[in-house]
Amino acid sequence: MDVIIVGAGPAGLTSGAALARRGHRVVAVDRDPGPRPDGSWRRRGVMQFDHPHGFRPQVRDLLMAEWPAAWDSWVDLGAVPIELSPPGASTPVVSVRSRRSTYERALRRATADVDGISIAVGHVDGLVERHGAVVGVVVDGVAVEGDLVIDAGGRVSRLSASNAVDLVGDTGMAYVTRTYRRHHGIGLGPMTSPVAWTGLFDGYQVYVFPHENGHFSVVVVRPTADSELTLLRHADAFDAACRAIPGLAQWTDTAFSAPTSGVLAGGRLRNVYRPQLGRPGLVAVGDSVATTAPTAGRGVAMASMQIDGLLHLLDGGADPATVAVPFGAWCDTWIRPWVEDHLAIDAEAVRSWQGADVDLTQPLTSAAIVAAAQADERIAPHLGGYMGMTALPASLAPAEPLARAVYESGWRAPPGEGPTRDQLVDLLRAAVTNSSTGTGATSMVSA
Repeated sequence: MDVIIVGAGPAGLTSGAALARRGHRVVAVDRDPGPRPDGSWRRRGVMQFDHPHGFRPQVRDLLMAEWPAAWDSWVDLGAVPIELSPPGASTPVVSVRSRRSTYERALRRATADVDGISIAVGHVDGLVERHGAVVGVVVDGVAVEGDLVIDAGGRVSRLSASNAVDLVGDTGMAYVTRTYRRHHGIGLGPMTSPVAWTGLFDGYQVYVFPHENGHFSVVVVRPTADSELTLLRHADAFDAACRAIPGLAQWTDTAFSAPTSGVLAGGRLRNVYRPQLGRPGLVAVGDSVATTAPTAGRGVAMASMQIDGLLHLLDGGADPATVAVPFGAWCDTWIRPWVEDHLAIDAEAVRSWQGADVDLTQPLTSAAIVAAAQADERIAPHLGGYMGMTALPASLAPAEPLARAVYESGWRAPPGEGPTRDQLVDLLRAAVTNSSTGTGATSMVSA
């Protein structure tokens, strides 16, 4: 069949390559032409392109199964496989350290060697419909027809889901990030897990994500409502925060690394689930279906899960014209619960940053159950499937009474070593004041 994919990001290219490898003719339409001849690439309309990513096992597993050359391309560009053994899991899984930009470069490069798929540069203006079915798209005013249209246009797509949001909620979070590169010959800084360093503090949260070839990202997450922490957008203030947090001080010390970007802001974060519309000839995948806060690193993993689910349906004989119906039911079962989970855990995180205690009058969130494993080792065997996203959040139900008993005993997760929210604000104000009076370094901000 002739397949038109709207969007040449990870969801679009991976699903397109998998279909082309099955003998279909695929064209992916994207307004971004890809890397320039000099190697630079400013991915238009993709906020998360330059922000940090953690790649869960589902991403690598899908490539290994459906597009091994893309995995090889990714590794060739420096991606680092990390073998993990989640608590309670019977076999190890493989996560990946890499920048999002490197991941997308690998997919673009591998696409050139796949027969049957091409990338067309253009803007998709809308759908072509005939007799109640979607039969193509309009690209820059020209109709392009096909047997199946896949909406992989991401969180800003307006083709298939703009009027069909099932779940939606503002995360109440915003974040700033800055990228760095370790000096040659210097190993990793402190880590709290094999994939990241995490610090939970009074009023905010911090991550360090190592990437490939010495690159890494520092992320500070705050409540959107806390306007005073917007000072973190200033490079001098961001640097002051890094110096004040022991876990970050080593990573960002000038003897250890050098920044490779200004301070990048990320906001307007929402958790959204959009059901399939059941329109003949049209199916949505990736962020066009589900968008979650980046704090748990689930976005690309959920896209990979969706692609795998869609391919299984098509391989099993589902009619491409009506595959959105069974695929929608699959997404309702296997994707929607992760958005529900984020709505709960993100709301609780914001409340905790604002000083609220764990609400024991309500069912505990998954994050609270996972945290309680620090105090009761009997909880850990229940966590593997959830943490690896191979079992739905409901799989934590047997551990909820154990976790509840932990909190009823008075235990609370201890904060990380670093300034409180109020102390951090004082540091940021001082840094910005010194900068404006010429006693500090020049501020560099990038939105």
